[in-house]
Amino acid sequence: MKELFDQVAFKTSKLTALSYSTSFSMGIRLFDRKYREPIYAVYGFVRFADEIVDTLTGYDREKLFYEFKDDTYRALKERISTNPILQSFQQVVHKYRIEEQLIEQFLKSMEMDLFERKYDRSSFDEYVLGSAEVVGLMCLRIFLEGDEERYQSLRPYAMKLGAAFQKINFLRDLRADYYHLGRSYFPGVQLEDFSDKEKMRLEKEIEDDFAEAYKGIELLPRDVRFGVYLAYIYYYKLFRKIRRSPASMIMEKRFRISDARKYLLFTGSYVKFRLGLI
Repeated sequence: MKELFDQVAFKTSKLTALSYSTSFSMGIRLFDRKYREPIYAVYGFVRFADEIVDTLTGYDREKLFYEFKDDTYRALKERISTNPILQSFQQVVHKYRIEEQLIEQFLKSMEMDLFERKYDRSSFDEYVLGSAEVVGLMCLRIFLEGDEERYQSLRPYAMKLGAAFQKINFLRDLRADYYHLGRSYFPGVQLEDFSDKEKMRLEKEIEDDFAEAYKGIELLPRDVRFGVYLAYIYYYKLFRKIRRSPASMIMEKRFRISDARKYLLFTGSYVKFRLGLI
């Protein structure tokens, strides 16, 4: 039965999220039930594309990526795929009218990871747009369920939130990206001699993104606001942890939030939500 096939496809996307990101999965579980499967589908799609260009070393990543890209467009055109990740994703794209332009921009950034090693300001902004900001817009399409006016008003905030998350990921993974993948995302930053001054400059930009993004969280539908806020506060705490550390330490370790700390963040955020403070 087609219904069973679709259920398996969505379960595959959910398993992908649960396996790769406990923090992201926690946020999804706090959404109203009707939003969970669609967001899992978006996560599964972007995660698989990212894994191809980042982790499948020893294989022809370029060939694998272009096959995945072709399969994506075929699934969107034919509204069916034997790849369960693409099957769930194409259904969500059609149901919530996610623009193909957002998908194209995302895949373009993933393609950049195959070839780019150092970024200038223009290529950096383009990469962040495709790898993070448009993903935020895909999620916003789902949250607002066709409300075009509200989508357009919240669009800039969703993009800022995606940008903040991505730049935190860059800082967190600075060492691994540079030494293992040979990448240097931040424009004008010399990682061979990463200084506190450079670090502070990057942090100022991220702080501005966070401040702008928060305005949009307050305007989200209530049945998704808490989940998005929890992701926001998790990344903001990670940001503060990184900000308290010297630049030299960023190149020596990967920062994370402990499971115990995550639970405390959840509890404190939930109290604020119930009190109507967010």
